[in-house]
Amino acid sequence: MHSPLCPSLYQINTRVALTELSHGLGRPATLDDIPDADLDRLATMGFDWVWLLSVWQTGPEGQRVSRANPEWRREFQETLPDLHEEDIAGSGFAIAGYRVHDLLGGDAALGRLRERLSRRGLRLLLDFVPNHTGLDHPWVEEHPEYYIRGTEQALERARARSVLPGLAGHAAARLRESGHSGSDDLPTAEDRRTV
Repeated sequence: MHSPLCPSLYQINTRVALTELSHGLGRPATLDDIPDADLDRLATMGFDWVWLLSVWQTGPEGQRVSRANPEWRREFQETLPDLHEEDIAGSGFAIAGYRVHDLLGGDAALGRLRERLSRRGLRLLLDFVPNHTGLDHPWVEEHPEYYIRGTEQALERARARSVLPGLAGHAAARLRESGHSGSDDLPTAEDRRTV
């Protein structure tokens, strides 16, 4: 496999791609169902890497938060007018475990896809962002020291200083909807500066 000076990367939102594939198959699709012809096309187009987004296991808490947020639900409905509850899978960034999502075929399916890519000279890229854990990730309970906690007061200061004032409000709403008290559980930019 060559290592080009400027490799080209093809990014795939895995959940979206497999949902589209599911419609054609008439059943839920996994990574094993990605057609060889699609992989051949990427290799022929000259790509070096395939970056799969949102492959990690998510949990019911992330799904519940996404389904309960009225602003997000409105945006989902605008995007998908025939929205059904099962269409809201939860954020791919609310990770419950760094293993491939069971609904995508699990780690074994990813291994097989990696082999299929490799046979075509393509490499696989996955994102690993440790702070993208969901409320039901084991680290939340087992390693609270991994997280920076804030206060409502610090959140208000961050919101006042933010170039995107609504952003801090969205984070607070998400945490409150998820069952956190909000009084001392909110990570903020202000607290990051003081740690």
